[in-house]
Amino acid sequence: MTVRATKRSAGLLLFRHTDDGVQVLLGHMGGPLWAKKDAGAWTVPKGEYEPDEPAWEAARREFREELGLAPPDGAALPLGEVAQRNRKIVTVWAVEADFDLSAFSPGTFTMQWPPRSGREQEFPELDRVEWLGLDRARELIITAQSAFLDRLAEHSG
Repeated sequence: MTVRATKRSAGLLLFRHTDDGVQVLLGHMGGPLWAKKDAGAWTVPKGEYEPDEPAWEAARREFREELGLAPPDGAALPLGEVAQRNRKIVTVWAVEADFDLSAFSPGTFTMQWPPRSGREQEFPELDRVEWLGLDRARELIITAQSAFLDRLAEHSG
C-alpha cells in the first residue's frame, strides 16, 4: 500500500477596516469548472508548496503568482491551518492592507478542455478578486476556509 503525501498550501488573507466593518480580499477560482459557481468558489489567494519551502515564503510567492501583485508588507497575523475536504492542509496569515486591484493580473494554469478532447487550454488561476465584508465572504468562501474568517474576526473585532 502506498501512502500519498498530504498536499499543503499557504496563503495571505488581506483585510482592511472600512466604515462598514472589516473587509477581506478573496479570489474567485478560475477555469471552466468554477465559471458558473459562486458559493464555495471563492478562496484566500494561496498555493501549494514543497516541504523544504517555509510556508510564510510560499504564501508570499503564491500571492504574487495568483494576483500578479507584490505581497504587502506589514505585520502578519497567523490564522493557523485548516484541512479542506480534499485533505489539503491550508496555512494562512492575515495582513492588513488596502490594495488597489486595478493592476490585478492573474497567473494561469493549463488543463485539457473540454474533457477528453485532447485540447490543452490556459485559464486564469483566479478570474476575479474582490473586497468582501465578512458576512458575504462567509457565504462565498470554500467551507473549510471560513475558519480563517472567524479567526480574523476574533482578532480584529
